[in-house]
Amino acid sequence: MNETLLRNVKVVDPTGPHHDTTVDILIRNGVIAKVAARISAKDARAVNYEGAHASPGWVDLRAHFRDPGEEWKAGLANGLDAAAAGGFTAVAVLPSTKPVTDDRAGIGYLLQRAQGHPVQLLPIGALTQGLKGEQLAELYDQQQAGAVAFGDDQRTIRNSRLMMLALQYSSGVGAAPVMVYPNDPDLSRGGQMHEGPMSTRVGLKGLPPVAETLQLQRDLALQAYAGGHLHVSTISTAESVALIREAKARKQHITASVAAHNLLLDDGCLRGFETCYKVTPPLRDLEHIEALRDGVKDGTIDAIVSDHRPEDREHKVLEFGQAAFGIIGLETAFAVANTAVKGRMSLRRLIERFTHGPRAVLGTPLVHIVEGTTANLTLFDPELNWVCGEQDLVSKSHNTPFLGQRLTGRPLGIVSGTIVRMVPSFALANA
Repeated sequence: MNETLLRNVKVVDPTGPHHDTTVDILIRNGVIAKVAARISAKDARAVNYEGAHASPGWVDLRAHFRDPGEEWKAGLANGLDAAAAGGFTAVAVLPSTKPVTDDRAGIGYLLQRAQGHPVQLLPIGALTQGLKGEQLAELYDQQQAGAVAFGDDQRTIRNSRLMMLALQYSSGVGAAPVMVYPNDPDLSRGGQMHEGPMSTRVGLKGLPPVAETLQLQRDLALQAYAGGHLHVSTISTAESVALIREAKARKQHITASVAAHNLLLDDGCLRGFETCYKVTPPLRDLEHIEALRDGVKDGTIDAIVSDHRPEDREHKVLEFGQAAFGIIGLETAFAVANTAVKGRMSLRRLIERFTHGPRAVLGTPLVHIVEGTTANLTLFDPELNWVCGEQDLVSKSHNTPFLGQRLTGRPLGIVSGTIVRMVPSFALANA
């Protein structure tokens, strides 16, 4: 018999029966057998950390594992290990691989390679063939193979009729969301950072907020006309938050996400031309950051994502204009988001954006900490102060601006069925 006893954990499970209580949780053969104030199970493996909290397992809606095609940057196994280290029990992976994941075989490859890992892989199928924006991919075949959503990553579908058809067609294949990255490529061409006083000061071409909001206005109008579920990925501007809030008030089926780093870092970080801060959407100024935080708090933004994009030194350690966009984020997503919003909203609200929000986007059942259900838990300490070091990164690529930075809050581990996987430093502490 496989038994694990989680001792003295505070439950953060919005709408769950044990929310905001401190309990013991007994897991037997992968199922939550008992939840009580005190449980005696002398043969069970005990997991006991001061300050430990437990929530339903976290879900990340936006990560790139560079597999197939660029496995030296990450790979499926390494990406899933990084997700586990970040407290995620499920992660949605992007289709912009080499070759593009745009058919049944591509979806099948991802799911087959991920079998047996405690983190569930959720494939996002390409919306258009080859991400070219010219013809819809085989959406039905991908959905039947296991795709949970469709999108072209950071490629803009310029053809409005094609976008309208995608929304109409997707509503007939299990209501899978169409995930868009709002960006007008003509307005943003050549941009390196947020357009504003800081970009003028350092002499870099800016990425104007209007490039995001103009494209978003079109997509919202198309969704209002065609129906379907439109998910707006990684918004970064105050105007986008307002537009999505208004669309939701009109009862449009719109959901949205924000990258954790866009809640904490501003464009002033780029004054030293450090490429670890080069991301897209770019780090904006305080006005936009405050609007994003408000959007997370009031539910306009449904999910916080890692936007995990591994890059090797050959693509990242270059002159600023030549360096690739993107940072890794799985290991630090919760800590970064928690640091950004601490004191501004309740822990319950924040955890919703990692648990219930992402599941609602995908249309999957909510998970609760309840007796008789399969164990799907994240263990974390929201008060732990720590400095991110190389030893804390599981990812092959270390393109992150958070090395050496002090953060508040950290995942301790995950429980997925019969598997308990602790973050390496905490596994040693509990040995």
